[in-house]
Amino acid sequence: MHSSGRDEILGTTYSDHDLVVFIEGVGVAEPEAILDDPEWVEWRGGPVHEFSAA
Repeated sequence: MHSSGRDEILGTTYSDHDLVVFIEGVGVAEPEAILDDPEWVEWRGGPVHEFSAA
């Protein structure tokens, strides 16, 4: 999340559902529509939409 001129990590997700919950929490009405938008979501540590235990 970008707020007050700085980036803030909201948390770690373990599924697309977790990610949707985070995005809804910041007030986005249709979070599923932005999961693949790099302006909104930065995927780290693996391929997009693939979650695994660390």
